[in-house]
Amino acid sequence: MRILYYNAGENPDLWLPRLEAALPEADIREWKAGDNAPADYALVWKPPRDMLSGRTGLKAVFNLAAGVDAILDRQHVLPENVPIIRLEDAGMAVQMAEYVTHAVLRYFRHFDEYDTFASRHEWHPLESADKAGFTIGILGLGVMGKRVAKALLHFGFPVRGWSRTPRQIDGVASFSGNGELDAFLNRTSVLVCLLPLTPETTGILNRRCFSRLKPGAFLINAGRGAHLIESDLMDALDSGQIRAATLDVTVTEPLPPSHPFWQDGRITITPHIAAKTLRDETIAQVTQKLRALEQNGITSGIVDRKRGY
Repeated sequence: MRILYYNAGENPDLWLPRLEAALPEADIREWKAGDNAPADYALVWKPPRDMLSGRTGLKAVFNLAAGVDAILDRQHVLPENVPIIRLEDAGMAVQMAEYVTHAVLRYFRHFDEYDTFASRHEWHPLESADKAGFTIGILGLGVMGKRVAKALLHFGFPVRGWSRTPRQIDGVASFSGNGELDAFLNRTSVLVCLLPLTPETTGILNRRCFSRLKPGAFLINAGRGAHLIESDLMDALDSGQIRAATLDVTVTEPLPPSHPFWQDGRITITPHIAAKTLRDETIAQVTQKLRALEQNGITSGIVDRKRGY
């Protein structure tokens, strides 16, 4: 089993010894420019086009993250019969639940406002919000969306979810398809985006979307930066339709120091850390899937290239 490895932004010395220990039967090498030698599998995150171009002998490409938009940008260099396999959770869902729950509670309990008061040395208790009227809407009910929904239900929030196809989660009001998107958005107090990035979801967080929310709503985007039309968010903040936003992802990453989001106190920025890839969990999952493919050619997590996830 010959395996190519490329993981943009990661130290290969932290990955390769662990991969070799987990797969002693494999010949694993880090891809470097000019390496055109045969390989059976590729383990990648944001691979250069040259790495995959012309590799007709690949049995599968493993994406070392849950989101597959980066690899799908390069899919035209791969033969159509080469499956792309994504990570399924690998420790990321609980991190996402922590991140979103923290952001929701920060807004619901007015902690963002108390931070401002504290910076001015002001003691100013606020009225408690009405939880029954603080509806949280989750765009995307995959592995992460389901885990986030369950975490928020624990605190007694009304939770609704939207997905491309129907999904059922106990305690969650579920909506699906374009025909039910407006009903899902209507009077939502906190909109959480956890969607995969596809042509259909690009720019979904836009002026029209925001206008359907409850006035003074909050936005939490932990999906992809391209889900958001940035100018529409600024307009919604200025009009009061959106009161505040937490963004873990942006169109340009890293976010340039001159970007107006940094200077806007209504926007909280985090550097794409809501759900980080956990090394050991990822290697364990990839190892299991590789061996399953070698034994019987069957595994889970195969990406539908047309759907984009």
